[in-house]
Amino acid sequence: MDHNSLALPVGTTLDRFIMRKQEDFPYATGELSQLLRDIALATKIVNREINRSGLIDIAGAYGNRNVQGEDQQKLDVVANIRFIRALRNGGEVCTIVSEEDEEVIQTGNNQGKYVVAMDPLDGSSNIDVNVSIGTIFSIYRRISATGTVGNDQDCLQPGTLQVAAGYVIYGSSTMLVYTTGNGVNGFTYEPSLGEFFLSHPNITIPATGTVYSINEGSANSFSEGLNAFIAHCKDQNYSARYIGSLVADFHRNLLKGGIYIYPPTKKAPSGKLRLLYECNPLAFIVEQAGGKSSNGRQRTMEIEPTGLHDRCPLFIGSKELVEKAEEFLAAEYSDASAVNS
Repeated sequence: MDHNSLALPVGTTLDRFIMRKQEDFPYATGELSQLLRDIALATKIVNREINRSGLIDIAGAYGNRNVQGEDQQKLDVVANIRFIRALRNGGEVCTIVSEEDEEVIQTGNNQGKYVVAMDPLDGSSNIDVNVSIGTIFSIYRRISATGTVGNDQDCLQPGTLQVAAGYVIYGSSTMLVYTTGNGVNGFTYEPSLGEFFLSHPNITIPATGTVYSINEGSANSFSEGLNAFIAHCKDQNYSARYIGSLVADFHRNLLKGGIYIYPPTKKAPSGKLRLLYECNPLAFIVEQAGGKSSNGRQRTMEIEPTGLHDRCPLFIGSKELVEKAEEFLAAEYSDASAVNS
């Protein structure tokens, strides 16, 4: 037997990849690299808790509601604590925005240069039925003076100013996908070694696809333009694929092509998803992969946030599909304007 086959390389670890890519940042001094490692560490801990949740009684509802008015799951609380603790102990982050907390979280690291907005555990209502869930994060440079306490304005920056963003999907395997503005790369967790390895280099979303992801159970609350787009998808024999877990639906479409839609409805005229820690980070990723994201009329990352938990409609995925959806919505707006005039 060829002795080389007995010791094949295991691949590039996340830590090594981050160090190699540090030169992509002209002003980098190592803080962002350390911050990404802190997030990866928290991810490993949360992954462990998810995998044993049914055995140690941390599945199910926690009994409280978060700032969104949503029932918290026990793992929502666990993930929030783990990520906050990792970011606080890492020392690079001055302020955190979390889906689970109404106000900004001060880490006490006033010298920290970065702000993190995060959804610690997206899709947590799917925990008890063993459906894929995830974590979403966005990283900004602070705009307040270093050495002072961070504030809301550090967090209320448009998505165009993100320096990094990513998500983790906890599924049949655990993957961390992130961008720092130089393409998108995915890493798969190898639990026996406790390391993330580069498994999906330079991810590029197909320009179009044959999948649309939307909760059609709310179709009676959709606009005429959106329903016309859905009818168009059906006419093209596209497949409807909707898991009900944002990260899982987005991840599938990122790799295979498609469009994910969470539109405005009569019940939620601004949509349901949060701009800072759901829409913006995924928009950054999809654009870096060659796709597109908008609220149906405006580029997602150009929307100016006014509050920590602003909501935003989301049309995201393959560029041609998003643009086709925007065409149907634009026609609707034009018809409405003509009627009003």
